[in-house]
Amino acid sequence: MHQDEFSLAITGSGGAGVMSVGELLLQAWAEAGGRGLLRKAFGPQIRGGEAVALLKLTSHQRYTAASTHNLLLAFDWKNVSRFGDEISLEADSIVRCETTANMPESLLALEPKIISLPFNELARNAHPEGRVNMLALGILGALLGIPVETLKSLATHKLADKAEDYRDAAVACIDAGVLAAPDLALALPAANVEKGWYISGNQAAAYGALHGGVRFVAAYPNTPASDVLEYLAIPLERLGGALVQAEDELAAINSALGEAYGGVPAFTATSGPGVALMSESIGLAVASETPVTVLDVMCGGPSKGIPTKSEQSDLNIALYGLHGDAPHLVLAPLSISDCVFTCAWSVQLAQRLQTAAIVLSDQFLGQSTAIVDPPRGLQERDPLPPDPQTDHYLRYALVDNGVSPQSVPGDKDQCFTADGLEHNERGTPSAGALNHQRQLDKRACKLTALDPGDDWEETHGKGSVALICFGSAAASVVTAYDHLLSAGIACRVIALRLLAPLPVEQLLDALDGCVRIIVIEQNHGAQLLHYLRGHLEFSGTFHSVATPGPVPLAPATIVAAVDNVLDD
Repeated sequence: MHQDEFSLAITGSGGAGVMSVGELLLQAWAEAGGRGLLRKAFGPQIRGGEAVALLKLTSHQRYTAASTHNLLLAFDWKNVSRFGDEISLEADSIVRCETTANMPESLLALEPKIISLPFNELARNAHPEGRVNMLALGILGALLGIPVETLKSLATHKLADKAEDYRDAAVACIDAGVLAAPDLALALPAANVEKGWYISGNQAAAYGALHGGVRFVAAYPNTPASDVLEYLAIPLERLGGALVQAEDELAAINSALGEAYGGVPAFTATSGPGVALMSESIGLAVASETPVTVLDVMCGGPSKGIPTKSEQSDLNIALYGLHGDAPHLVLAPLSISDCVFTCAWSVQLAQRLQTAAIVLSDQFLGQSTAIVDPPRGLQERDPLPPDPQTDHYLRYALVDNGVSPQSVPGDKDQCFTADGLEHNERGTPSAGALNHQRQLDKRACKLTALDPGDDWEETHGKGSVALICFGSAAASVVTAYDHLLSAGIACRVIALRLLAPLPVEQLLDALDGCVRIIVIEQNHGAQLLHYLRGHLEFSGTFHSVATPGPVPLAPATIVAAVDNVLDD
């Protein structure tokens, strides 16, 4: 018997190896051709605290947070109540634990099927150095029908740099876990024929940046974007590029700008607080027409807020956070897989238009890992601006499309002044009104003249009610759309990948026949709603479904909210 989804949660104290179990299970599921998602939830502590690995095994690739969990395995009950908003059980859910002592009353009240097992004793009996997490891997692997040899192979590979005794302990505990697993008939999703990619959103963003041509990266570690640096370090070196771990966000963005000024496609990754610190230098990129791409892996704010949880609350700072009139690019990947294409496209657009691009990923996408089909990449790279050919070189020449020929230091007879001051066509600083007007028009023209083709959005359906979203909200909104459609509600989804410049003409065409727009986003201030209302001349009505983090958007919540709007 198969079902479309099966969800399980593994919880324990920080450092107990919860995430390793989740990662190895998903890798093993991928080996069998399965599809699935691993969400990682933990507290903001640098070390220790609490952790939970949330796995959702599926027969599809539209990944949303699980609405309920079929199975919960708890190493212990310390601080598990902190995940009360994210671990949901039902009466037929199964709980595997060592003891029910200290089990939260809220979970006991649901009366799930509880199976107690002496985890610590079994691990010690299996090997003097035995660990509970490897025992749990064996138990869960057996319940999911994963071959034990696959589990042991993946575990020993993960522990390759550990002592042999440590690896032997892991293998012994996996075997003991398989033997201790109860004989339960679980309804699991069917596997696919072909193996998929096992990749996180941050890995996909890094891969996309490289695919787009990035060869220099400077960044300062900032949760939840820190591991982007790890994923880029070795591939960059192999491609002849370089990575610098800067002393802070200001050094990171300015190092990237310096390398970009020298002609090397450059990139940095951060989160909301880092974007706030970088804003002046991103404005310098706009004023000097120096291409750079900034990945913002959004988390809950303001300030450092909730660095280990997701939220789409950096839209306003991405759109409006630069000083003066500073037109630039803002894009948002729609899924973990889409991080590859969107980051690659962002780099290419920044290079082509000689400006800054801000890419809005978030913690849900960035730190989650999924099994996906080979991601879509760029079919062909956008051509770079023409090299200077004239004897009388004007770096900021007033050309029709706003994209003037770009030289790099060392090009003969093609010198110019480059700084953050307003300037004339040669780059010479100028406070003249006419020069200012012309350069403002030039910088704006580059973006307003952009033809985004078919990549600016993804659309589903043709109903008269439009559900508009951006970024990671897309999967939940499309899932909600399926439920609404089956209930007889005619609607459509428009998931925006390109946010600035907003393709107004194309968006209005996509809204043809609509009488209502419902804007769905994960933030408190309805930021996307206000942005759209400021740009669209729409004769129908606007409605907002704005839900802040830290809990991911749930399709059922969206369906209920849309029903309420339509009832009103």
